[in-house]
Formats: sequence, structure tokens, C-alpha cells
Amino acid sequence: MYAAAIFISMLGLSYAAVPLYRLFCASTGYSGTPVTDANRFSKERLVPHNEQRRIRITFESNTSDALPWSFKPELREIYVVPGETALTFYKAKSKAKEDIVGIATYNVTPHRAGSYFNKIQCFCFEEQRLEPQEDVDMPVFFFIDPDFLDDPYMKDVNTVTLSYTLFNAKYAKHLSPVQPPTA
Repeated sequence: MYAAAIFISMLGLSYAAVPLYRLFCASTGYSGTPVTDANRFSKERLVPHNEQRRIRITFESNTSDALPWSFKPELREIYVVPGETALTFYKAKSKAKEDIVGIATYNVTPHRAGSYFNKIQCFCFEEQRLEPQEDVDMPVFFFIDPDFLDDPYMKDVNTVTLSYTLFNAKYAKHLSPVQPPTA
């Protein structure tokens, strides 16, 4: 009976591991995952700090081979001051002969900067349906947390890269947004 109980417990933990890991990453910024805590969007955090230190934000895009779309950032880079909000767009165009649904994941590098990269609005983990030859601009509204300036591990970080990968939603059923922990 003990062995069966241990086996069932381990099986349950293995199924819970992925969602728990994603929740952990979203709340701590571990592994380059931007923090999604709503408390970080208060008015005092959205004020530019230290005009002398501008951070270069670069944008990258990738598309799965199973998704016949072109997908590119409209800007390759911008410079922001921590606390300053910024808006940029990615452009997607369907090359398919029928409607197709895509879904995006993202990552921030260097990974240690992920906890300071706060997205206010983005298209990640939302299904995007495009008709044949349709193109769409997808917004990303973000800011770098002002605490970035106080972290000694961020002193040598002058460039942060936001990278998106688009997948065919038919083959990416496991992708869903990470829900932030509720207080």
C-alpha cells in the first residue's frame, strides 16, 4: 500500500511539475521569463529614472516550420530608460492558402534581466487567426522596472533582447499563458 501511495503521489507530482514551474518562473523571473505580477504596474514604477542610463532593447522573431507565416519585428532595437514605457510592433503575414491560427511564446535574454522586463500588453499565448495573405501588426507594450538600476547584477547589462517564436496552434495545444499568483 505504501508503494502504491508513493507511486500515485509521484505520478501526480510529475503532472503538476510543468504548471508549477511556469508559475514559479512567472513570479520570480527565473530563466528569462518576464514577471507578470500586476503590482509592478503602479504609477510610481512607470516614471523614467536615471536619464543617463539607457538600455538597448533588441527584438528577434522566429517562426516554426509548421507555420507558413512571415513574422518580423517592425523595429530591430529601441533605447529606453528604466521606468519608461515603450510600444513596438511585430508584423505577421500569412502565406497559407487557408485560415491558420498561430500562437507565440517569448523569452528575454540575458535571463537575469527577465525579472525586470514587464509587459503591459502583448500577443503572446493568444491565438492569432490569419486568413490567406492577411497581415497584422501585433503590439508589445512594456517597460524595464526601475529596480533594474539598483541591482548589482545588472550593472553590466546594457542590452536586453525580447525574442518571440510563433507556432502553428494546431501543434501547440500545450501552450497557454502563465497565470500570476493571486495575493
